[in-house]
Amino acid sequence: MLRNIGSNWILTLVTIAATYVLTPFTIHTLGKDGYGTWTLITALTGYMSLLALGVPMACVRYLAEHVAEGDAQQMNRTIGSCVGLYLLIGAAAAVAGLGLTFAFTAMYDIPIGLRAPAQIAFAVMVVQVAAGFVGLLPEGIMFAHHDFVARNAIRIGAVLVRVALTLGLLKLQASLVMLAAVQLGCLAFDFTLSLALVRRRYPEVRLGIGDFEWRTVKRIFSFSLYVLLLGAGARLSFETDALVIGAVLGVGAIPFYAVANSLVVYLMDFTIAIAAVVSPMATKLNTEGKRPELTEIFLKWSKISLSLSLMAGLFLIVLGPRFIAWWIAPEFEVPAGGVLEILMISSFVYLPVRGVALPILMGLGKPRTPTFAFLAAGVMNLVLSLLLARPLGLAGVALGTAIPNVLFAAVVLTIACRELGIGVGHYLRYVVPRATLGAIPPLALLMWFRVGVDVQNLAGLAVAGVAMLALFGLTWILFVYRDDPYVRLPLGSLKLEVRS
Repeated sequence: MLRNIGSNWILTLVTIAATYVLTPFTIHTLGKDGYGTWTLITALTGYMSLLALGVPMACVRYLAEHVAEGDAQQMNRTIGSCVGLYLLIGAAAAVAGLGLTFAFTAMYDIPIGLRAPAQIAFAVMVVQVAAGFVGLLPEGIMFAHHDFVARNAIRIGAVLVRVALTLGLLKLQASLVMLAAVQLGCLAFDFTLSLALVRRRYPEVRLGIGDFEWRTVKRIFSFSLYVLLLGAGARLSFETDALVIGAVLGVGAIPFYAVANSLVVYLMDFTIAIAAVVSPMATKLNTEGKRPELTEIFLKWSKISLSLSLMAGLFLIVLGPRFIAWWIAPEFEVPAGGVLEILMISSFVYLPVRGVALPILMGLGKPRTPTFAFLAAGVMNLVLSLLLARPLGLAGVALGTAIPNVLFAAVVLTIACRELGIGVGHYLRYVVPRATLGAIPPLALLMWFRVGVDVQNLAGLAVAGVAMLALFGLTWILFVYRDDPYVRLPLGSLKLEVRS
């Protein structure tokens, strides 16, 4: 399990490195209005992915169950049913997207010079989203077989292709259309390699609509309805902010929020890397009747998730604004830094639940309450952001995201603990105190770098980061995970061994 999660983390690090290069390049190449318009396009077309109706996660859940049972026939029925559904959904997305293509520029105050290319770019992204439904199937098959390392190797390749194409094509022609074409090319690269790998590794798998079965479709929908609502809640929580800012504050304000939000989202990817492995693992252990092992995974990885969130989050809160000023431009430090601080503080509560508790409930087939909680949090996010955007600006939008996320985490944590038969108090006593106390020395060190040394440049930020990591590592070894019941930590060799 650690190997699979580790490969997810490597993918996240490569993606962060790509973002580090591409974000300032894209902002400076397209300008703040151009980048804000691109963010609107990706947010609106992202909502079209809800047309998947939760089929991808349902597909992974049931495929993982069939793989654990060794039932190849039912596995192929599920795959065939998903292929048929993906084709229908893709067609529906293409039709809906064509209508939005013409309405997009009328809905928002897009600068005149960007309207025509924005419509073309929007149409290209509609094609990418519509084709992307089928493109999810090879990934689902590999996840069900716990083949995360090979899958992530392909995704890393796709990230590198995206970097090369973005830098090359935008230098040739700095336009939204070129940026959209890059996304479509990366999807083709990813799907082609993934499909070839599936055919090679799993010869028993049949990819086609020949095994389509309405009874299986009905079973998938019985679970995927909740995943659809879960996806709607996620979109409302993390993709709506750009739409609110564009409508209330103007597209030129979107980059300030998007830059800060991207840092939080990529930290979230570290916890979702855990979730991608935990969910099918929960299904497997539950199918095999190994509930005690599942409880151990829940506690152990929740503490690891909180520790990682604290490690990265404290740096982002204290020195993140300085990093943004160096990374993008000095004018971004105050507005983007304020957003980053608000979102990151709430993430200490939200991320461990999103990364571990939620996927365990989904893997157990208990999606009802967390799904409606996520949807309610998304609606609350939209309402609060609209109410607070005008009087408080970008900080109001950030608060509109942070408050619902904390409330959602409290609800889902309570449900997960009850489902696994442990008390919330037991969870909190194991996960929170040592991780929180262990974060105090690194926090003090970071504050010294900010106030005492007043670091401003990349060299100072890098030294601060390395020093913080070293101190964090020592506190983990000597205090946070010392005598931990689930994580063996031989102090002599300073080697961390996580039982999976």
